[in-house]
This record gives sequence, C-alpha cells and structure tokens, in this order.
Amino acid sequence: MTARKVLSALYGLQRKSGIPLFCVLVIAASLPLGNPSWADDFTIAEPTVPVDVGATLKRTLFQNVRVFDGRSPTLSPPSNVLVSGNTIERVSVEPVGDLGADAEVIEADGRVLMPGLIDAHWHAFMAGTPQPLLMSAEPSYLHLLAAKEAEATLMRGFTTIRDLGGPVFGLKRAIDEGVVAGPRIYPSGAFISQTSGHGDFRFLHEMPRATGALASYSEMIGIAAIADSPDEVRLRAREQLRFGASQIKLMAGGGVNSPAHNPIESIQYTEEELKAAVHAAEGWGTYVAVHAYTPASIKRAIRAGVKVIDHGQLADEETAKLMADTGVWWSLQPLTYDPAVFARMSPSSQRRAKQVFDGTENAYKLARKYNVKTAFGADILFDPAAAARQGAALALLDRWYTPAEALTMATANNGELMALSGFINPYPGKLGVVEEGAFADLLLVEGNPLEDLSLVANPGSAFKVIMKDGRIFKNTLSD
Repeated sequence: MTARKVLSALYGLQRKSGIPLFCVLVIAASLPLGNPSWADDFTIAEPTVPVDVGATLKRTLFQNVRVFDGRSPTLSPPSNVLVSGNTIERVSVEPVGDLGADAEVIEADGRVLMPGLIDAHWHAFMAGTPQPLLMSAEPSYLHLLAAKEAEATLMRGFTTIRDLGGPVFGLKRAIDEGVVAGPRIYPSGAFISQTSGHGDFRFLHEMPRATGALASYSEMIGIAAIADSPDEVRLRAREQLRFGASQIKLMAGGGVNSPAHNPIESIQYTEEELKAAVHAAEGWGTYVAVHAYTPASIKRAIRAGVKVIDHGQLADEETAKLMADTGVWWSLQPLTYDPAVFARMSPSSQRRAKQVFDGTENAYKLARKYNVKTAFGADILFDPAAAARQGAALALLDRWYTPAEALTMATANNGELMALSGFINPYPGKLGVVEEGAFADLLLVEGNPLEDLSLVANPGSAFKVIMKDGRIFKNTLSD
C-alpha cells in the first residue's frame, strides 16, 4: 500500500471515529516514512536541466585584454584569458589555440578584464523595497521584487553578495539553478535580534510576546528572529543553519533604520548570548557577523568570538587596534551624506544617520592606520533609487583609497571574506581574482578602472561584458 493510501485511510478513520486530528498526525508521524517504499511517494526530484538565463556553458576566450587580477595595482600586458565551463582555464600573454568548434571568441581590443565585484553587506530581499511595503505586502509578491532586484544587482557588475539579513534561501536556489539571473548569494537568513533590538520590527500590538503565540510578521516571513537568552539565540542560529545560512548575523547595537525606541548607542546582547551564536556557528565551520557601531558593542562582540564587525563607524583608536590585533574583519560602508537619501529618512533616522556620517571619515582613517582587514559593502535598505546606485557607493572609496586599493577590497579581499564560511561555503573555490582555476566571474570594462574608479558607478556604459560562473549575461560590444 502506498503512503498516500495509508494517510487517506487514516484521515477517513478520523472522520468516522471522531479521533482528534492531532492523534492521527501522531500516528502518521510514527509510520516508517523513511523507508524507500514510502519515501518514493513524496520525493520531489531536483531539476535536472536548469533554465538557462545566460549563454550555455562552454569555452570562451577573451582575446587581447589588459587584466586587473584583483590584487595587482597595475594592469597586465596584453593577454588572453580562456574560460572553460565555469572556471578560468588559462591566463597567458601567448596566443591560445585549439579552442574547439563551439568556443566563443570575444575580441576585447585592449579593454580591461577584471573580477566581478563582491558586495560584503547587501540585503537582496530589502535593498530596493520600501519598508512599509515589506511589512504589509503578500510575501510571494515581495519575493518576485527580490528576484527582479537580484538581476539588477548582477547587471551592476556585482557577481557575488554576502546577504546579511532576509529570506533569500529560495532566491539563492533559483539563481544557482538558473531559474532567474542574479549574483552568487552567501545567505545569513533572518538576522537575530534581542527584544527592542535593531532587528525588532514588531508593531506594538504584537507585544508582549506570549509563550506559544504566533511569531510576528517579520519573523514569519524570515526577515528577523527575536531571541532573548543564550538558549534562544543558539536555537535561532541553528535554525538559520538548517535553512542553509553560510554565516550568522546578530544585531549587537542600535542602527540608523531602527525604530525610534532603539538608540544607536545601545549595547545589545550579553557576552553569553553572543557566545551562544558563535558556538553554534563554529560547530558548522563558519562564523558570526554582528551589526555594531560603538566601541562598547564592538569590544563585547570580539570578546565573544565574533569574526566580522559590520559598520563600526563610531569606533575609536583602541577598538580599531583590537580588531587588527585579533584578526577580525571590519566590513565598513562608505556611509556619507546624500541629500536625496537623507530626505527620504524619518526624523529619528536622520539624527542617527548624522552620527554615522560624521564617523565614517575617522573609521576609514583608523582602518588604514592599523591595517585592519577591511571589506566593502553598500548596505542599502528600503530604497530603490539608492539600490540602483550600488556601484556609486564603491566609487566613494576614492576619498580614502586609490582605485586599485578600492577595487582590491571589492574583489580579492571580499573573496577572502566569503571563504570564511569554511566547509559550508556554498561556492568553494576562488572568488574575486582573475587567475587560473578561479571562478569565471568577469567584467570587461570600457576604460581603465585603476585610473577612474567612477566607472563602476556607471555599469550600463562601462561594463561591456558581464560573465558569472562562465555564463555571459551581458555583451554589448557590438552595440
């Protein structure tokens, strides 16, 4: 008898006898559904032929390119780069022959070939969708908006993102399977927040939380996970790992977009609670990143074993030196005053943003002074106009870095940060570099970005070819 027939019989028995449905479910749960003869009834086959939203995987030769490899401050001599499948097979100043009949040759005419950009602090589900819509719309609609934004992200030249909060597991799978176009995603899942913390977006009528009560809307759709006590933090961290998180994100202090009750100076989570998340992550070979601005919250996180500090604009000399001495990554964003963005903020967010803007200049100076491992991320939330200018955020780094230094941060350095996810790395391999054996995530650029960093702010005209995982998603050389 098949599993469906057995369950149908149990359901009929319940209706006739009046046995509580809960009891029937307990009986069903006790049946040996793990046996192949039962499991076959319910197995959903993985797709075998993904929808191809880019060009078919094959050999592609970029001929006559000047290479920025992700590390060197200078371009290579005229070179040829051969891509085979989804990796770079050969980088050579010599001609490459014997390509095969199906190979595509891209005559670059001396243009610059560089690694795809990596954004170490992005929110694919929330970057381009206004907050009121996020808190009220049908989730399926929001996921479609996120898919559209993911394609736009890729078309801006960002071939990889580290997603630091939001329900993107399904989006990541759809991108990886070729159902939709988008960047590689290193997902955190729901960001974990204490009650009244930076990630507590509950409405007042959703509190107080009662034992056994339904989760709040933001929790149900996977934006946030409210946890108080080490045990709850450990549970929520493990839940995100169960979904497929590559790292865990906690809120360790207030933020710019927090509700009015959440001051940016607040220190969130005890050291014991932070350690609970760290232990859960370390068991999976990965790490915890925290949202934190102030010295007190940063120091507490480092004592607990956190490996990445996101933001940190209010850090002082002692804190910056501590990050350098402990090898902690500083995922720092060039958050500076933008009149259009500032005007769209609430009054309380404007006050907090001013504090952060004032601290950004000093933060980058401290990062350079103490040689802290520094990552680039744009961290745009709830603002479609700002999301469309993701590359402009990277271009802002020319206030503190040379173009080569800024591009190294957004390619090779960020690639090293992605690898911090250890044995659960969803994309094990070399990211952010142009070298043999690395993933073929490549941009062919009109102009020299090592001389003009503003090119990354104009991807429509500057990026002639965008390749991710060996697939060409844009080629406007013939336009």
